[in-house]
Amino acid sequence: MKVKIIEQINHYSQDFYRISKFIGENPELGHEEFKSSEILANELKKHNFEVTLGTAGLPTAFEAVFDSGLPGPTIGYMAEYDALPEIGHACGHNLIGTMAAAAGIGLSKVLHECGGKVIVFGTPAEETKGGKVTMAELGLFDQLDVAMMVHPLNRHEKSGKSLAMDAIQFEFFGKSAHAAASPHDGINALDAVIQVFNSMNALRQHIKPDARVHGIIPEGGKAANIVPDYAVAQFYVRANERSYVNELVERLKKIAEGAALATGCAVESSFYEFSYDNMVTNENLSNAFSNSLLALGIEKGDINEKNSGSGSLDMGNVSQVVPSIHPYIQICTEPYACHTNEFREAAMSEKAQESMILGAKAMALTGLDVLTNPELLLQIKQEFKKNLN
Repeated sequence: MKVKIIEQINHYSQDFYRISKFIGENPELGHEEFKSSEILANELKKHNFEVTLGTAGLPTAFEAVFDSGLPGPTIGYMAEYDALPEIGHACGHNLIGTMAAAAGIGLSKVLHECGGKVIVFGTPAEETKGGKVTMAELGLFDQLDVAMMVHPLNRHEKSGKSLAMDAIQFEFFGKSAHAAASPHDGINALDAVIQVFNSMNALRQHIKPDARVHGIIPEGGKAANIVPDYAVAQFYVRANERSYVNELVERLKKIAEGAALATGCAVESSFYEFSYDNMVTNENLSNAFSNSLLALGIEKGDINEKNSGSGSLDMGNVSQVVPSIHPYIQICTEPYACHTNEFREAAMSEKAQESMILGAKAMALTGLDVLTNPELLLQIKQEFKKNLN
């Protein structure tokens, strides 16, 4: 069956190249990925997947199901396809979305032999208001036995951790006045924002090493001779564990309340993007994926351990409800970082297309291992249960 999966993915590789190139050349921001989701959904329909569009009330999400009709586990693959503002697919989501679809299609070709079900989820807006957050909250992933996705990088890397994150903003409301003629009549909202940043910078000395707090001032006034009556501070708060993010957010709220009291402003807090939970890698599933890479010809020494998590992923929310992995596949040898022009160009290269096919095969073979090895699935589920406790 593994040979058949590899043959089938190779057979349709030109279709997958075409789709990846199309998505890369037509970058769409989160929740605007109509062309990208359509081309992926249509390809899955062509291979007899039952596709539901607009999943979870998200216009550019989809759920594509191939059910063997025979008993067995359910394998889930996560497709991402949103681009970044101005620099397009500089995170390689054109590869991620196509890789997930290719893995699902490859695995579907043998399901009538081994049983079970494969589902490819189209998950929009990972870079901002992650679609997986909404889908996880609505229970869409509860039907899965395992969930997988593969991300491009400049080296092969095992699935590891990511940081939990909250995106919180503080709006300060003051009173405008002429800054020269009658400053005493004004209440300066920008002063409150500056107080928040100063207090936050003092707080940095006393937070855990894994935590990160960073922010901007998207609104700070309109003219220098007008006392700003409205100002906004936005922050990302991150840490290894969700519980510590919650603690830091509460401390930041108190800082904002203190700044409001000090300046005479009113303050309102809100979350301006969805919260991401920390990624919990299932090591048994991760090892199965690494073994699939080895079987496909990757040398053991070329599969690197995951560095400590520094970013945040909505795949973290998936990993809280189903055993999950988020490994990385090498698409270039240069040390290009994600979210750069150089990485965008690398994600459109011939090397990247070949790596995309490699990642799709590895996910499909790993899915087959879960479907055909009850002992592996038991170990995966026991580990998941242990991690939740």
